[in-house]
Amino acid sequence: MGNFDIELVGKVGSMALVNTLHDDIDYNILARISRYLKPGYIWVTSGATEIGRLDYIKRTGTELKGNLNDIKTDYSAQGQSILMHNYRQFIDSRYSVRQFLVEHQHFNDPAKCAHLKDALLRCPLQGAVPIVNYNDAVSDEENRKMEIQSLRTKKDKVVECIDNDETASQIACLVNPKYLLILTSVDGIYTDMKDKSTLVESISGKDVPELLENIDYYQSFCNGASRAGAYGARAKLEYLKEPLRKGTTAIIANSKYPIKSILEKTSPATWICVK
Repeated sequence: MGNFDIELVGKVGSMALVNTLHDDIDYNILARISRYLKPGYIWVTSGATEIGRLDYIKRTGTELKGNLNDIKTDYSAQGQSILMHNYRQFIDSRYSVRQFLVEHQHFNDPAKCAHLKDALLRCPLQGAVPIVNYNDAVSDEENRKMEIQSLRTKKDKVVECIDNDETASQIACLVNPKYLLILTSVDGIYTDMKDKSTLVESISGKDVPELLENIDYYQSFCNGASRAGAYGARAKLEYLKEPLRKGTTAIIANSKYPIKSILEKTSPATWICVK
């Protein structure tokens, strides 16, 4: 892999794992993703909160009511075990599966950051596939905001981990992967979301400054998000900038396509790298 420590860091969003027609996990997509995971891959997964919500509704016939932060905590705690059970069920049985639940402190504290990096880099040497998720079940929003604000008074760069797109990008900065793959519910970046022929197949530049300038240009076409609480394509492109500066190639693609076909460029996607 040349100068790279890990082959791939990947991330899948919540709605890419859910079959909205049937209000259930999209088992076909989750199984297809899982079967391609192997040592040398680090997988960042969203979905615990939404899957927990759907599971709670199936069991009780109703949704939780009350404080939104408490509801998110309760759904996430319920969905996390379901999510991990399904990854373990479909990942090749020859490989170990390891769960890593992270919070913003793991990227802002040097000692915690080093500990996480070392643990992730041991995984391919030990035949293990790490599954990473933000630890919503124990992350209180008000406390998180206070901690972030306190950090801003002490240092210039603070990682917030607003969502798992940022988490995946920060993981990529830690472990220096060849590829950073972001799976979504669309085929990539569009200049017009209503016109599927406007898919941007490549964003590149002769060097990092030109690449970043071209990313800024395509961010101007990105508006809105697929669901409440999501930050959309503009934020995805912003989070990708730091690992791109380090030489990683980023790919934004649709979760309905196999990882293998995306990497082989036989499925549509947006590829982002220095030429």
